[in-house]
Amino acid sequence: MAQISVNDLTFYYDGSFDPVFEHVSFSIDTNWKLGFIGRNGKGKTTFLNLLLGKYEYKGSIDTVTDFDYFPYRITDGQMQLSASEFMDELKAGCEQWRILCELGKLGEDAELLYRPYHTLSHGEQTKVLLAILFSGDNEFLLIDEPTNHLDQEARETVKQYLASKKGFILVSHDRDLLDSCTDHCLVLNRNSIEVQNGNFSVWWENKQRKDQFAMAENEKHQKEIQKLKQAAARTSDWADRNERTKIGFDPVKEHDRSISSRSYIGAKTKKMQSRVKQMEKRICRELEEKEGLLQDLETVADLKLVQLSHHKSRLVTIKDYSLKYAGAAEPVWNGLTFEINKGDRIALSGKNGCGKSTLIKMILQKSGLTDNCMSLFEEGVCETASGLVISYVEQEAGRLKGDITAYCQEHDLDRSLFFAILRQMDFDRVQFTKKMEDYSEGQKKKILLAASLSKPAHLYIWDEPLNYIDIFSRMQLEKLLLAYQPTMLFVEHDVRFCEKIATKIVELPAHC
Repeated sequence: MAQISVNDLTFYYDGSFDPVFEHVSFSIDTNWKLGFIGRNGKGKTTFLNLLLGKYEYKGSIDTVTDFDYFPYRITDGQMQLSASEFMDELKAGCEQWRILCELGKLGEDAELLYRPYHTLSHGEQTKVLLAILFSGDNEFLLIDEPTNHLDQEARETVKQYLASKKGFILVSHDRDLLDSCTDHCLVLNRNSIEVQNGNFSVWWENKQRKDQFAMAENEKHQKEIQKLKQAAARTSDWADRNERTKIGFDPVKEHDRSISSRSYIGAKTKKMQSRVKQMEKRICRELEEKEGLLQDLETVADLKLVQLSHHKSRLVTIKDYSLKYAGAAEPVWNGLTFEINKGDRIALSGKNGCGKSTLIKMILQKSGLTDNCMSLFEEGVCETASGLVISYVEQEAGRLKGDITAYCQEHDLDRSLFFAILRQMDFDRVQFTKKMEDYSEGQKKKILLAASLSKPAHLYIWDEPLNYIDIFSRMQLEKLLLAYQPTMLFVEHDVRFCEKIATKIVELPAHC
């Protein structure tokens, strides 16, 4: 057991004027199962790279432990080899028998280690890399988003596997995974970093209590400040009016007053002005107490959605539908049947490789949104209503490059609305001046989501929209979809999101 002590850590990227971390201090234990929580672009992956010594920084990170990082970077050359041939390049000195033991705990056979890496599914690749990662000794492991692009079955396996381990930082936005696998939380707030005991749900409950207390205290201070300002204004007005009566008076109307009253009036005015100064000091004290109360409060703005109303109630018809790739012996599926009607929010479910994204692309093609670019043979019915407008979020955001304003123009987006939605999704204004290739993966995905939300449509088709998206934005999207109830077809492996959003689940078998 060892400690990692971070003292007065400050870090800027070259050419950037906004700090990622500024005068940050905290300590963590290398025996913990630590969940790392924070908004997209706040520096989670950056901090892991600082632990690995990849960047120069101010302050100190003191520890005697060694680190290893997931996911390993796999080169194009390694993709053609089996993992057994390049595992030493990923983790020096790792022993094959230990990797095989870890693969067994992940429910996989040894043959995964000897197959060409590019032939493995996303889930199989993740399991091989996790087995290599956990095959060492006395290391503190840095695990960055291990369940992205994994189907539900693979996620469940990884969740159970990580729950049996300790001594790691887990960066994830999957609430179910964080609850099952962690016993401490490292949280990047808006203006601070904190370490808390407990899993995600414990932290979330504490956060809500803390936020409610901060808002109640803030409201109390606001009321007190308002009262003091009103009293100060009244007293100041009295003092000014009183001061004006010092010189000149009507001896008929003010027969009981003489020249000697001037000193009395002056003393009384001075006393009133003194009271005003005391009130101003109290206002300053109240403001100081109020300051900082809401600095770390994560407020989530309510998003809006403008939907189009189609004249037909049935928007998509899939009946006895089969697809087969050119040259393939077996179809992707046989006899698939379901409908998308107004108000449906249908979740496509199934293992990786069962054809969820393929089905989505065929629906897009039928509606005229994409060209026929796939060599597929189809049987049965796949029809979309005439004039159907679809808003699509694709699975991958890595292609985003260049200026965000140019992206707006290229996709015919209302710039003001698009930027407003991004701001509501916690995009700092400074991000609008950066190139999109410099964004975090979560920020890139928010670009795609904001583009979809800014264009009115009859049907929203989202393919794994929550990959890399932070917890607060996930909740924000859940609230939006429950409030507006748009017609949707989506693929998503976040269990809690599907439980809240889906009105129907269509299961695609891996092979028919």
